[in-house]
Amino acid sequence: MSLVGKKAPLFTAPAVINGNEIVEEFSLGDLIGKQEIILFFYPKDFTYVCPTEILTFQELLPEFEKRNVAVIAASTDTEETHLAWLNTPKNQGGIQGVTYPIVADTSKTISANYGVLGGDWDYDEDGNLIFDGAPIALRGTFLIDKEGIVRHEYINFFNLGRNIKDTLRIVDAWQYTLEHGEVCPANWEPGEEAMVATREGVAEYLAKH
Repeated sequence: MSLVGKKAPLFTAPAVINGNEIVEEFSLGDLIGKQEIILFFYPKDFTYVCPTEILTFQELLPEFEKRNVAVIAASTDTEETHLAWLNTPKNQGGIQGVTYPIVADTSKTISANYGVLGGDWDYDEDGNLIFDGAPIALRGTFLIDKEGIVRHEYINFFNLGRNIKDTLRIVDAWQYTLEHGEVCPANWEPGEEAMVATREGVAEYLAKH
């Protein structure tokens, strides 16, 4: 079930902030009403596609911050594993230098609430509780507005890396619609023409393009 248009599930969980500090009660709710949020999930620490995404988010972090957007990462690894990975240099496969919060969803409840857990609990033929699938997070990305409503989401399988620049484009499109009251057509980029959400407005836009 999609969360778009619905309240983002709030959570309080351990996290590493500023790249070097473990906090036991990082709360998503503390940001609601203050900033828009990009919350993204990734499968595991010390893996392969994940550091490329995490480090690209860090490279673009000034652009997100310029738009008053907080970036938060989460996986089902522990906060201690997050910290160890953050202390590992990039030339050794680490993510040293990342400063935005990385949440430890060890209970897997955050991933489950956002619909990105790569499987689900089930019972075998003997009645034993088992996990069907992978008990880690898929590559889910969510844009949460200042009122705490999810306005955009997409979820990739484990081996499909995200386009982080397109996440920034989605933020720009959302903020443009709020400021100008227009809608953004296919492949819209900042600086391009949007359109009025009427039949006449669509006809005028299509006539030009």
